Amino acid sequence: MESARSAKHWVTTFNLYSAPGGEAPTLNGVTAAFDMTRDQLAEALGDEPAYRTDQVWRQLWERGTWPEAMTDLPRQLREQLAKVITPALREVARSESRDKTVKWLWELPDGARIETVLMIYPGRATVCVSSQAGCAMACSFCATGQSGFTRHLTTGEIVEQVVAARAAAAPRRLGNVVFMGMGEPLANYDRTWGAVERIHDHLGISARHITVSTVGVVAGIRRLAQEDLPVNLAVSLHAARDELRNRIVPLNRRYPLSVLMGACSEYAAAKNRRLSFEWALIDGVNDTAQDAAELAELALPLGAHVNVIPLNPTPGYLGRGTPPDGVRAFCGYLMAHGVNATVRANRGTDIDAACGQLAANAGGRRPRTDAGLAIPAAAREALGEPVSRPGRKGATLK
Repeated sequence: MESARSAKHWVTTFNLYSAPGGEAPTLNGVTAAFDMTRDQLAEALGDEPAYRTDQVWRQLWERGTWPEAMTDLPRQLREQLAKVITPALREVARSESRDKTVKWLWELPDGARIETVLMIYPGRATVCVSSQAGCAMACSFCATGQSGFTRHLTTGEIVEQVVAARAAAAPRRLGNVVFMGMGEPLANYDRTWGAVERIHDHLGISARHITVSTVGVVAGIRRLAQEDLPVNLAVSLHAARDELRNRIVPLNRRYPLSVLMGACSEYAAAKNRRLSFEWALIDGVNDTAQDAAELAELALPLGAHVNVIPLNPTPGYLGRGTPPDGVRAFCGYLMAHGVNATVRANRGTDIDAACGQLAANAGGRRPRTDAGLAIPAAAREALGEPVSRPGRKGATLK
């Protein structure tokens, strides 16, 4: 059959630039399913009638069905398609917590591992997706940052996480996608935005139900402000004065608060969307009345909403989450200043649901010991800055 002949010639490679840890493979010359375009799918189908492209595309995107289970196709065609339409994610572990949170540990074709978290609420479901394997930002309290950076994810690898979560959420509708998993989404900008567009266009999730989080990649925020889709922006702030933020979020040395707040203001004006500030409460570090007052000074001019998150414990950080009484007091300080704030309940703590924990525990990776001391070389590379490495050519993110 012609399909098999055409499939041999359907080769799309990834042009990924990565920080230390290696570049993504070409997957043996074949693009993972959700990285391909409709035209590439048609090419893979060769001389099959045009309606076959519609059938396969619909099965993939609307139902999340892989070729072996596409029973409305001839068996021989299913077998041939299975050789070129392949999943990028292989389930290594899946855990479900007492509060119905589901967490997956996935392995990618090159052996890199990522996590996805599905949060079930009454009448709705939200998926938290990873945009990188590991993270170069080295935030001191973050399990992913403690483990270092492996590589960027492709658009399809991000999208496939949403497709898997949608299937697991059924019969509930998957209504929200948040880019708050492993990695810094705006350091992998092109593939992150490609995923946003596909999630919106092909999976039917409104831009207003898609949230992109960042620790403060100002160049990425400014690019995001120019895009057509009005996605939500969440800034992982965690400190409202440079001296403290330099220690717990090293990127602040590159983009200090004055610069970051300027970019946030530009985004809010361009999109007319409410910003969110994420604030992981760390006992004795950023949970005082002074911290709340400083946060209010940043949030009020922007009309930003504050999500207060008691810190999830991680093995590589000695700090602990603020106790419940302190959480209530901190929110009280914020509300006294006129700031809208909510406490985000910790979910899935019994299954290592904090970002990066499951991968670190399963893979036995040792936490970084340099987190919070300076901007890591990997982070500078991810931001497009040249970094000299003995015996290695610098890489630049396009």
